[in-house]
Amino acid sequence: MQNLLEQIQAAQLWDFPGGIHPPTRKALTSKKSIAKLALADRLYIPLRQHIGVAGQCLVKKGDFVLKGQALSLADSSMSIPVHAPTSGLILAVEDHTSPHPSALPEPTIVLEPDGLDEWREREPLDHLTCSLPQLLERIQESGIAGMGGAGFPTHLKSAIKQEVECLIINGVECEPYISADDALMQEEATTIVKGIDILCQLLNPKIVLIGIEDDKPDAIAAMQAACKQRDHYFIRVIPTKYPSGGEKQLIQVLTNKEVPAGRRPIDIGMVMFNIGTSFAIAQAVLDDIPLISRIVTVAGDTLTQAQNMLVPIGTPVSALLNACGFQPQAQQRVIMGGPMMGFTLPDLSVPVIKTTNCILAPTYQELPPARQEMDCIRCTACADACPASLLPQQLLWYSKAKDSAKLEEYNLFDCIECGACAYVCPSEIPLVQYYRVAKADSRQQQREALQAEQAKARFEARKARLEAEKQERQQRHEQLAEERAAKQASGSSDAVAEALARVKAKQQDAPTDRETIKAERERLKQQARAKQAAQTDMPPDGEAKSPIASEVSTAKEPADPRKAAIAAAIARAKAKKDAQSATTSDEVVSSTPAEPADPRKAAIAAAIARAKAKKDAQAAAPDEAVSSTSAEQTETPEPTDPRKAAIAAAIARAKAKKQKDTETK
Repeated sequence: MQNLLEQIQAAQLWDFPGGIHPPTRKALTSKKSIAKLALADRLYIPLRQHIGVAGQCLVKKGDFVLKGQALSLADSSMSIPVHAPTSGLILAVEDHTSPHPSALPEPTIVLEPDGLDEWREREPLDHLTCSLPQLLERIQESGIAGMGGAGFPTHLKSAIKQEVECLIINGVECEPYISADDALMQEEATTIVKGIDILCQLLNPKIVLIGIEDDKPDAIAAMQAACKQRDHYFIRVIPTKYPSGGEKQLIQVLTNKEVPAGRRPIDIGMVMFNIGTSFAIAQAVLDDIPLISRIVTVAGDTLTQAQNMLVPIGTPVSALLNACGFQPQAQQRVIMGGPMMGFTLPDLSVPVIKTTNCILAPTYQELPPARQEMDCIRCTACADACPASLLPQQLLWYSKAKDSAKLEEYNLFDCIECGACAYVCPSEIPLVQYYRVAKADSRQQQREALQAEQAKARFEARKARLEAEKQERQQRHEQLAEERAAKQASGSSDAVAEALARVKAKQQDAPTDRETIKAERERLKQQARAKQAAQTDMPPDGEAKSPIASEVSTAKEPADPRKAAIAAAIARAKAKKDAQSATTSDEVVSSTPAEPADPRKAAIAAAIARAKAKKDAQAAAPDEAVSSTSAEQTETPEPTDPRKAAIAAAIARAKAKKQKDTETK
């Protein structure tokens, strides 16, 4: 590297393959001072003006903003904010035609200037005392992106950790008509050098090379004067050749180093910034002025006054053209960018953004439109002109065939879309347009392939997780089975087995034949009823029990049927014994028939006795019988329970017997 440094310091230059020499047409604008454009009635500020993602919008309809105020928030590393170019009222946040070859609508903030141009509060930094993170944060917050055309976020490019051998400042501006950087170097060389100083503080390069084409003598002189006090800053004047302003091409011209295919300049120790980017960095750090305006070349034979203008970001193209005396022709084309790499605008409401360096309004004779595309004659002129040493003819075939594999094999993405191949093509084939479409298709396929891979990875992860859970459950079940087997082998009874054993033992202790028990209980009940019906209840002194006493004793009958049957049997035996002793002493022959063996017959006999006793009582004492009968019906209605029926029958027999004894006496 030391030999190369010596060669660079000795002002040695190299060359890159291919290239063309179109007419420059810069004299009309490069000799004029920069004019300041008046504010338009409406400013259209897209939320995304760089390579990356749009920031989060911070304003809404009806908000009042100050000049320099952030309108969006940089919420990721690949995002930078946009700022208000002047003070005014937010009219809307809506989709608007984008300054892009696709002309697709993008979210845009519509600002109505109030004419006061009132600034927000500003806080300049001293780059010599502040830290590197503070510098990088200020660059990002100021919304600075590469102003040479690509629009890569500057804070990311300035935060490189690798060793930087050479910092290259690109002031070549090789495309025809464009002289914005030329005018900026003539008028703001000192500020540009201060921006380079800040970049050197961030990157710490060994040397700084400032490349300028030899068709910009005033800019060369201004930059040489500004860099006199910097020993390691070198101004290099290179021959005018298109596209010497390309990143890889300028590196090769200044250092004789080639950036490998698919790699970046930092991989070989190089970093490159544009002249306009350096100026914006100096303004952001030293004056706290975010990127809210830029120099734009307005040129073309349909303009009465072509010139470079300082244009607020968001200004419609129509305002620039009107300020330069635009006289449109039939089927007029307006191009954003230069004649080689620019694109035709769909309408003039498209706004100027951070990467806009030229608005071109040519006449039909000045820049004829492309003629009818003809077949390729295989002249190889495109291959000879390609500065990236590609094979444009093969790329064209594979682009038409949509063969992504072949396009990748032939390094399609190394194409810088300079248009040199289309410029020299005798068949008028718009090669660059085919390459742009092919790149877009390839990027879409790559995104879809990435999404498919991610979906496959998620599916595989889910499948592995389910399988792992299945294996875990199976292992857990096997472990539990082994534990149960071990418990059984060691004599420990299982809880379920113990519970079953307890239930079985309980069932064995309790009676099992419910039908037999019910039948036996019913038989005992029938015997008890029969005995109660046949037996005459008598007190111990030979007198019959009164109905009330009988009912009271009956009401106190225990709830258990077996105990009740035993008590009834004891009562019957006692009554029978008393009746026999009374009959012997009084020599009265008892009229009570012997106890029938059949309970049903005993019940029938009791019923007949009751009926006969009732009839006799009615005949002997009608009033008493009526009263007694009424009381009996009120107090002791005939029960439905067989036991209650037997008790009632016993009471009736006692009454009948008492009545009969009375009549006998």
